[in-house]
Amino acid sequence: MRLTVALLLACVMVAQTPSASPELAESPKTEMKSPPLLRNEGKPMGIPFACTDDDMQWAGMSCSEEEPCPVYLELSGIDTVGNRIIVLGNIHTESMTLYSLLMSSEDGGATWQEPYERLRGAGLNHIQLIDFQNGWISGETVVPVARDPFFLITSDGGKSWRMRPVLAEGMGGAIRQFHFESASSGTMVIDRMQSAESSRYELYDTPNGGETWMIRRTSDQPITLPHPAPDPASSGWRIRADSHSKSFTIEKQQGEKWSGVASFLVQIEACKPAPHVMPPPPPEPERETPAAPENPPSPTKPHRKP
Repeated sequence: MRLTVALLLACVMVAQTPSASPELAESPKTEMKSPPLLRNEGKPMGIPFACTDDDMQWAGMSCSEEEPCPVYLELSGIDTVGNRIIVLGNIHTESMTLYSLLMSSEDGGATWQEPYERLRGAGLNHIQLIDFQNGWISGETVVPVARDPFFLITSDGGKSWRMRPVLAEGMGGAIRQFHFESASSGTMVIDRMQSAESSRYELYDTPNGGETWMIRRTSDQPITLPHPAPDPASSGWRIRADSHSKSFTIEKQQGEKWSGVASFLVQIEACKPAPHVMPPPPPEPERETPAAPENPPSPTKPHRKP
């Protein structure tokens, strides 16, 4: 998908590399208080994004009003159940990931919202919705190496999500594969990558829907689950990069044809410093008006000579 984006935006030289370490909240919110709502009006939608000075400082970006830093959207995963569509992605610059992105539609793509907060510097990789209630999304921080893998878990059909880490904080690794046979029973493979303390690949299972995991096997050779994740296109849905509109298009298969359901612009709001606002001048001091005397003298009549 990243290669497709690079070809799509050759004119702007889009290329993403691993980013700085994300800041994942210790107690993340399960649902955004006021999720931004996007309404599909038949043209590519722009993802709301307001780059802050703190974002630029964290990412080490040198952006200016004259030369802002371009920011892009990438969509990388999709799953559906009924009329509900859930899409994974991220917001990134030319060189690093800024935030993860999770979007959902409960009306077949007519309106969209973000049911979980954006995680700075995190990546969301795979999704499985097993029924109308239960689903899982795998993710991890992305640099300096992949670490702190986690699951986002839903038990209300994707309306809200809760984060559950799978390794001790600070441990390197990424969730290479996972599969749930039921709402409670699942397996996953973690790739420890550059870890020198153990074998590279680890097999885990869970008896409680991903709340906790138990290691079952390690290996220096890749471990393959007996039930690999299905190709989203085999379910009749796909994400396609459209070079004409410079957008990601979500498509549904109808017979032998694919029809667009919704699309999102690749290029979104750029990063630049907040405008410097001059403070208003201080108010002028009020002039004091002399107080009137308490007992003013009575007016005197003019004196006439006889």
